[in-house]
Amino acid sequence: MSKRRPHVLGIVLAGGEGRRLMPLTADRAKPAVPFGGSYRLIDFVLSNLVNGEIDRICVLTQYKSHSLDRHISVTWRMSTILGQYVTPVPAQQRLGPRWYQGSADAIHQSLNLVYDERPDHIVVFGADHVYRMDPRQLLEAHIDSGMEATVAGIRVPRAGASAFGIIDTPDGRRIEGFLEKPADPPGLPDDPEQSLASMGNYVFTADALVEALRADADNPASAHDMGGDIVPLMVERGTAGVYDFADNDVPGSTDRDRGYWRDVGSLDAYHESHMDLVSVVPVFNLYNQEWPILTSHPQLPGAKFVEGGHARESIVAPGCILSGCLVDHSVLAPGAFIEEGAAVSRSVLLDGVRVGPRATVRDAILDKNVVIRAGATVGVDKRVDKERGFTVSAGGITAVGKGVIVG
Repeated sequence: MSKRRPHVLGIVLAGGEGRRLMPLTADRAKPAVPFGGSYRLIDFVLSNLVNGEIDRICVLTQYKSHSLDRHISVTWRMSTILGQYVTPVPAQQRLGPRWYQGSADAIHQSLNLVYDERPDHIVVFGADHVYRMDPRQLLEAHIDSGMEATVAGIRVPRAGASAFGIIDTPDGRRIEGFLEKPADPPGLPDDPEQSLASMGNYVFTADALVEALRADADNPASAHDMGGDIVPLMVERGTAGVYDFADNDVPGSTDRDRGYWRDVGSLDAYHESHMDLVSVVPVFNLYNQEWPILTSHPQLPGAKFVEGGHARESIVAPGCILSGCLVDHSVLAPGAFIEEGAAVSRSVLLDGVRVGPRATVRDAILDKNVVIRAGATVGVDKRVDKERGFTVSAGGITAVGKGVIVG
């Protein structure tokens, strides 16, 4: 007889406020922020899970979740006849009149989902990273290890590892310590110049996670965080293992984008990640059809280039019109309209942005329905941008909020 497939429940933590991404998160939760022209950040983790045949997924939401809930409900429709689902689960105050106090508390307050599904294993992933990963390989490694918890880790240079939560592993399998932004990060057994940073992706044996969550809920000193409290609890018990992301083999990966993972938690990181998409040989390849990033696609005509309008090293989504303009190293979401004589460079334009004649947009992020009037500039003079009330990041990226008219 064939071996029974393990019963797996996916939980995606999507309640993040994303303050460092303001003004993009002024009206939406961080996982709902558009990315790559046609996607939302949430689409990357959901695509990884669904492509990896983890197809019973609860997305825990809280902060300004309307657009996120709507996107999940409209886009991520699975086969009910096969018992598949992706469902948003808003904070419900099931354990009293309080919102989620941390990522572990979010799952603890939602344990009814676990009781209803009765899984063997629970996969807990974050919702706001850009990457490809086959979660089946992580799950199989967890099962084979016999551990109660397995943390996915990514190799980072030891010299810069103090910015991350670092996994201390003596043998590359068992976690000996879980260190939050350590001053002296430990190296890896096979490479002392690299450290292993937590990706915020975990697999747990279901019974062990439920027990740990209950114990954590009774601890008044806990911050009720998955990485800061639940994993260290299992490390102390000697039941936490590590999975090296470098061992993950995603179908269709190129030599250049294999192992790509980015936390786009700041405006600079968000902008840099978009620039990773647009080179001739992209640092992260959106066009891998063997492991596609899935989303809903608006019913729009193809992008149109008229009056000599052209784009270089850019992604231009359906519904865009480029008329007599130049777009360079940029990403344009559906419905952007760039008019005659305008120049857009190293920028990210979200849905419905309009750039008027002879306007200039440089090193900028323009949220939905922003209008740049004829001859106006954004990103050219950062001092002027700040005086207008725009956000200018530490790296010099100007961000303009939804619906703002410039000029």
